[in-house]
This record gives sequence, C-alpha cells and structure tokens, in this order.
Amino acid sequence: MKADTSVEVRRESRAIGAAWASFAAGALFGLIALAGDPRPIAGDGSIALPAAGIAAIVTGGAFALSTLLHRRGETAPMPAWQTAVSRISAVALTIAFAAVAYLGTLTGGEVLARGLQGLEAPVLGGALLTGIASAAGGWLAFQAGVELATRDLATLLFAYLTIGTVFAMLTADDPRWWERHFSALGAGDGAGAWAFNGTVVIAGLLVATIGAYIGRDLHRALGDRALGGIAWTVGLFGLTGAALAGVGIFRLESAPVLHDLAAFGALGLLCVTAVVVMLVMPGPPRAMLLTTIGAGAAIVVALLLWRPLGVYSAAGLEAVAVGIAFVWLTTLVRTIAALSPDRSRPSDVPSLLGATRRIRPDRVGAAT
Repeated sequence: MKADTSVEVRRESRAIGAAWASFAAGALFGLIALAGDPRPIAGDGSIALPAAGIAAIVTGGAFALSTLLHRRGETAPMPAWQTAVSRISAVALTIAFAAVAYLGTLTGGEVLARGLQGLEAPVLGGALLTGIASAAGGWLAFQAGVELATRDLATLLFAYLTIGTVFAMLTADDPRWWERHFSALGAGDGAGAWAFNGTVVIAGLLVATIGAYIGRDLHRALGDRALGGIAWTVGLFGLTGAALAGVGIFRLESAPVLHDLAAFGALGLLCVTAVVVMLVMPGPPRAMLLTTIGAGAAIVVALLLWRPLGVYSAAGLEAVAVGIAFVWLTTLVRTIAALSPDRSRPSDVPSLLGATRRIRPDRVGAAT
C-alpha cells in the first residue's frame, strides 16, 4: 500500500513539474512570438494564433515525454506488429493532444475577446496567457501519458469535437448555418471553416486510435485466440475514422458527392462496427447488448424524424447521431475496461496476418 502511494505521489509530483515547465516554455516562447505592440486577444493580428501554436507544441511534447518516461519498456516483450500498433497509436495521440490544445486556446481566446471587447494585451500579458494555456495542456497531456485508458480517449474525442464545433460556431461566416447542417460550418475560407474541417479530420484519427485501444483491451481479456475478431474490430474502427476524416477533407461546396458518401459511410460503418464488437467481446453483458440495440433503434427513429417527417434539419439529425454515438461508445469502452485486466499482454503470435481468421459462427450464437 505504501509502495503504491509513493508511486502515485511521485507521478503527481512529475505532473506538477511538467505543468510548471510547460508554463515557463509557453511564456518564454510567447515573449518572443508576441514582441511588439499590444494585440487584441482574438481575430486578425491577435495573440490567440501564436499562443495556440505554442500551446499545441508544448502539449504534444509533454505527452510524448510522459509516454517515454512511463511506458518505455512496455513494448519490449511484444512482437513487431504489436509494437508498431502501440507506437502508431502514440504518434496519433500526440497529434490529437496538440490539436486539442490548439483549438482549446483559440476557443478560449474567442470567449475572452467577447467578454473583454476592445482589450489589447501587451507582450507580457500575452506571454502570461500563452504560459497558462501551455501549462493546462502540458499538465493534462503529461497525466495522460502516464496511463491512458480507453474510456479517457472517448471523453477526449467528444470534448475535442465540442471545442472545435464551438469555435467554428463562434467564427462562422453564416450565423444561420444551423438551418441546414453542420457541414455548413466547414464552408468558406474563414477561420471557422478550416477549424471545423480540421476538427473532423482529427476526430477521425481519434476514432481509429480508440479502435486500436479497444483492440488492446479485447486482447488483454481474450488473448491470441481472438486475434482474428479483434483485427476485424480494429480495422472497422479504422475505416470509420477514415470515413469521418473524409467529411472534413472533402468539403461540401467543392466535392458534395464525396462529402455525403463519407458522412453516410461513417454512420454505416459505425453500425457495422457495433455489430462486430458485440460478436467479438466476451459475453457480451446484457446491458451492453441492450444499449447497442437501443442506439441502433434511436438512429433509425432520428432518421425518420429528419426524413420524411421533417421535424428538424440535417443539423438536428447530426447532433442527435453524435449524441447517440457518444452514449454507445462510452458504454462500450467502460464495459470492455471492466472485463479487461489492466496489465499489458504481449502476444505470442509473431505475425498478425497469420493469426487473422473469420469470426466463428458460434460467436454469433453467443452474442444473441
């Protein structure tokens, strides 16, 4: 018990140290980047853009450093394919944490600018704000690098989607975008457009990474005997993430067909992924099965309320679908976490391709 307590204290001390180091780095780079005349908090020529870039770099660096310090030897006993999955996931998460810090700082700047209209911050004030944003991002990212659970990733995904969407709404060229659909936020060349499209692309990356972590947890629970089904699960999450990223890459005004294919493809792939996960995961528990059935039924009802009933616009459908996905994904990762041990489980299979197989029919019977 005392040993566990001392480890926790040491980890917390490191996180606090990382926060102060992040503050110092952010403030120092802020002094350099913001040198000159006072600047507004947000908008053209403001402190928000340089501060966001600095906070993103510091936050990404904090996560990478924490991962190296606390999980350096985790992949040593793993085969090459398992090590590669772990390292690719770490790189993807470094990008994601940097993106969260970037958009979080921009969104905070927009909120402050609306509350403090006309304020122009001198270089020292801008540097302090940059240091605060860097410290917050660095502390959270360093903590995540110590031991990141799959359920934390689900929370990160939807927090990031919320932050990015709020920033896009605050800076939207068309204030009546909600009468059409969320994709209208990505139209045009303004800050809100690129922020929304970038948010969707990084969200796709996070969905694929969550799939890799779900695969890790399933492997911890089921072992190498289930690698075939786990590979299907991870692959489908990856395809869902790629389709979601396509929504941001193919803008509605320039490639409407590809944009719509990506949007509906992401929804369809998520439904297929839900079915496959139910077949692969141990059990599955009745509550998880009922949640999946309920989420599927809710999606169908939401589609009918959009067309043909016309109760709300496409923006309303998209908001409802994201909410349903959040409930289902949160329930899924928490259920799998409860079924999986916390310890890392190296695979005895040298090649993933050799272990991949079709999901057995008896698994279908077990799920029903």
